[in-house]
Amino acid sequence: MAEPLWSADVGGAVYRSRDPVRNLRLRVRIQRVTSAGPLLPQAPPPLADPRGPELLALADRATTGARRPPDEEEAEVGWQEKLFSQFEVDLYQNESACQTPLDRQYHEEILKLEKAGGRKNYRIFTYTDHDRFTNLEEHCQKVTDSDHEVPSYLAERMANVRRRRQDRRPIEVSSLKSKIITWEPSEEFVKNNHVINTPVQTMYIMGDLGPYGKLGHREYEHVLCTIKVDSNGVITVKPDFTGTKGAYRIELGGEKREVWKYTVENASVQVQPEEEEREQCVFRDLYSRHKEYLSGLVGSEFEMTLPGTLRLFVNGEIVSAQGYEYDNLYVHFFLELPNQWSSPAFQQLSGVTQTCATKTVGWDNVAYFCYPFTLEMFFTQGDESEDSLPQWPVLYFEVLSLDFWQRYRVEGYGSLVLPASPGLHVVTIPTWRPVELGTVAELRRFFIGGSPELEDITYVRIPSTFKGERLSRFGFHTETTGSVTFRLYCLQQSKAFLETSALRQRMQSVLDRLGGFSQQSSVYNVLEAFQRARHRMQEARESLPQDLISTSASTVPQSQEP
Repeated sequence: MAEPLWSADVGGAVYRSRDPVRNLRLRVRIQRVTSAGPLLPQAPPPLADPRGPELLALADRATTGARRPPDEEEAEVGWQEKLFSQFEVDLYQNESACQTPLDRQYHEEILKLEKAGGRKNYRIFTYTDHDRFTNLEEHCQKVTDSDHEVPSYLAERMANVRRRRQDRRPIEVSSLKSKIITWEPSEEFVKNNHVINTPVQTMYIMGDLGPYGKLGHREYEHVLCTIKVDSNGVITVKPDFTGTKGAYRIELGGEKREVWKYTVENASVQVQPEEEEREQCVFRDLYSRHKEYLSGLVGSEFEMTLPGTLRLFVNGEIVSAQGYEYDNLYVHFFLELPNQWSSPAFQQLSGVTQTCATKTVGWDNVAYFCYPFTLEMFFTQGDESEDSLPQWPVLYFEVLSLDFWQRYRVEGYGSLVLPASPGLHVVTIPTWRPVELGTVAELRRFFIGGSPELEDITYVRIPSTFKGERLSRFGFHTETTGSVTFRLYCLQQSKAFLETSALRQRMQSVLDRLGGFSQQSSVYNVLEAFQRARHRMQEARESLPQDLISTSASTVPQSQEP
């Protein structure tokens, strides 16, 4: 006889469904296989008698007055459908044992079942979301598979949380607290705020694997399947549906060590093609209405830049500053726009972060600002005959510290050239500060604050007012300090990205000039869409007859090569 194919994978599976969970149905089949223990000495079997099963059944009814539970049973269970166990039938038949409204409801249902001929299930039963077993099972859940597990503080608090759908009452205005930020959270406060309360409904499909005459004993109850559904339509089934896998195996303890196998299948009614098509039409109509709603918020016309103009939009963040000498740091920054660059009138080109205390991370003291800022600027094409090359905007910043006595010190200066390519850029800029030689300057900085400062912060790079040929910093003493980390999201918009023949050659001169500059070489790669369009235009011209090219040469201006 071939060995049964067991499934060793008893892990759960997660499904997502947009249909109502009330349509979920499962088919569970359980069967006693054999004894897994050593064979006990048994008496020889009696001679075969065709009336043997009938005589045994009559003997059972005569001795116990009850029907013998089958060794194989199959049941189809719906979502939150209650199937009573033998223990619950014996308990709720007695009206004096019913204390809660749920107990009295179960009492009435059991009386109706008895009048209708009794329950059809004997070994397969269920615990719904409202039963006491569900609360106890969630309270006793383990985080690991260790037999010697010691629950952590978080596990104990999560076990006390009743993860159910709750009718949340609206928050009254009087219940709002004026203390929004807890500046010094205690350890107990941090632990309590890590406890989540996700609304989940749970259902257990159980099996009573007791021997004949011992049905209804709690020690023989085993969980066959656990189903959890949340408000987002996520369905967790553990163990997963059997499908093509083998049956699951349960081995009981004791002397006999009986072996049971069971399968779990999805018995939900499949949707008809007509209903599925009708549902898809409803979803398409819903999505189209939502798209129209979003279009109404954005507007019917998309804002475009002028011809020959490049729009640069930067969503930036000053993430952190690290490696500085003093505590309570803040950053002052401003943006310098070179020639041919402009910004809207409402655009703020400078800002100051909040004062942030540092914390020790590794070997450095780090101040996390997470300060957001937004920059919008335009580059407009000027006179193409100019010999000067366009420059890119520069963000200048200085890091300062402020102590308890309101003494501030300059901790460092730095500059950042805005990235010339779109996308995400995380940049760490080192800083320096001017120093005076001698001990007196350091004592003054420590006791009364203050330090040498730059009158013009653009001196960090090449000052905008410098007109000479060489900039000498000989004799200027500086000291390396810490560094500042920026996170920049850059967006670029230009009509050069569109493959329109009216703007190809006009914008090409701008691209050549920006591409020839060493610091702006990546811009040429950014606007390479126009370059490809130019090549296609040249190939189209080569395919035309020579007389047509010579005729149109007098009317079409040729682009100047760098």
